[in-house]
Amino acid sequence: MSNAAPLAVIILAAGKGTRMKSDLPKCLHKIAGRPMIGWLLETAQSLKAEKIITVISPDGQAVGDAVAPHETAVQTTAQGTGDAVKAALPALGDFKGDVLILLADMPFISAETLQWLIEARLKDSDTGLSVLGAEFETPPAFGRLILDGSGTLEKIVEDKDATDIERSVKLCNMGAFCVAGEHLAEWVGKIGNDNAQNEYYITDLVEIVRGFDMNAHVHVVRNHEEIHGVNSRADLALLEVKAQDKLRLNAMQNGATLMDPASTYFSFDTKLGRDVVIEPGVFFGNGVTVGDNVTIHAYSHIEGAVIEDGAEIGPFARIRPKSKIGKKVTVGNFIEVNRSEMKEGSKAKHLCYLGDAVIGKKSNIGAGTVIANYDGFNKHDTILGDGVFVGSNSTIVAPLEVGDGALLAAGSTITGDVPKDALAIARNQEDIYPGRAAERRARKLKEKS
Repeated sequence: MSNAAPLAVIILAAGKGTRMKSDLPKCLHKIAGRPMIGWLLETAQSLKAEKIITVISPDGQAVGDAVAPHETAVQTTAQGTGDAVKAALPALGDFKGDVLILLADMPFISAETLQWLIEARLKDSDTGLSVLGAEFETPPAFGRLILDGSGTLEKIVEDKDATDIERSVKLCNMGAFCVAGEHLAEWVGKIGNDNAQNEYYITDLVEIVRGFDMNAHVHVVRNHEEIHGVNSRADLALLEVKAQDKLRLNAMQNGATLMDPASTYFSFDTKLGRDVVIEPGVFFGNGVTVGDNVTIHAYSHIEGAVIEDGAEIGPFARIRPKSKIGKKVTVGNFIEVNRSEMKEGSKAKHLCYLGDAVIGKKSNIGAGTVIANYDGFNKHDTILGDGVFVGSNSTIVAPLEVGDGALLAAGSTITGDVPKDALAIARNQEDIYPGRAAERRARKLKEKS
């Protein structure tokens, strides 16, 4: 399949999505860490479209930012899909190729399906329009695609306006269109609003095209999963499940072991190496790259980080953005690493917070260590050299630098630089009172009697 003519794409994204009950534009709700419109935009880009124009509402700048650097057009009043396409015409200019018109809330429509839709428009020189359809055994309340005796599309009838015979038709409109660009402006200009809602509907294009002695054809999509739109939070959750299933399968097909796939959550851009083992309950946020032979133990949360070959993470670890976990590093249970780098062979096995730090090779961070990186106003950096040993329950108050091979004694609060190979002890003198514990117990027992 290939379309010889140039291609432009208009994405209709001005809808409010009131059933989402959200202040966020519907198309910006995320699936696998990516706004819905981002999925559709990637598909449009894969078709090598010369123009991609997104129609937004007057307060839709957030959508415009999400699709940048592609053009946007503002639909000043919400008067239907035909009016939305009309808003895009100035940005389309004198474009003469094929124009795909897509809905922003149908994120998983495939490039292959859209290519077939284009092919249907190019079926012959008399075809000015193609429409994406799907057949349902029990049709939902979608517009019906009514074909004439020759199998070309005669009209689209909305469910609420359909007769009983028309409503029995199982072929439904799925909201994607391909139009001959040289006629689009003229045809859209003829869409009227003589209906109960006084709105302009793109579905009227079918009868308008036929009025110009041109044909309209239907491409029927067989995979209903890719045409599932989002109108509610329940729809959003359903597509999240479908996206996760595909991401999990892809991970396993490419050499990762998922011990409990259903409890592992990926982002759209998660990258895994070979022989990665992922235990139950692991969550990947955006921007994670994992090397080969990494083990991620149960209930760990990783986002915006690089995990290099042979590292071991968790259980119950949190790796936050701008962190880099080096080769054969151990990040154990209840460790939080934030904007920090742990170099090859370093270890932090228990109950630590490591923020804005560089931790050298083969350094060991004892249980309960906190790098205090925030003074209430600014974040500060800490640098630990190679082979540093930090004793348990230590607090390192940034900014400071600890030289190679230094040892920080357990329970210390370190507030200044420590030279190479030095021992640093910073804690109160221990006081011991012989027999005092026994005296206290005896007194308490007497008080109770």
